[in-house]
Amino acid sequence: MKQSTSRAPTAVDQMVGEKIRKLRLDRNLTLAELGSELGISHQQLQKYETGTNRLSAGMLANVAEVLRVSIASLFEDENAEDGKDTDPSAKVRAECHSWIDRTPSKERLSLMAKVLRAMSSD
Repeated sequence: MKQSTSRAPTAVDQMVGEKIRKLRLDRNLTLAELGSELGISHQQLQKYETGTNRLSAGMLANVAEVLRVSIASLFEDENAEDGKDTDPSAKVRAECHSWIDRTPSKERLSLMAKVLRAMSSD
């Protein structure tokens, strides 16, 4: 029996898309902002997030790099994570990294570092 070669999105494609959307929102990124960082339109990103279009291996790697997560984490089921003992500050750390990564100015990065140093010395 020949296996189907359909390129239609699967439940896994939808789960990965939902995970990308959650990570994008956790980092306070718009579709346009993340799309720009990935070099794609916000419409294409929306199709990935909704599971309408499948992501290539290369795009999965780009998404993971931009969102600062492992590729494997894009395949983790959110419902399965509910029972895990996770770092409560991980979401906030990821958001901070996202803002730092999007800051192109060396001067602004220096100011951010000074503020962080001052706040951590409490």
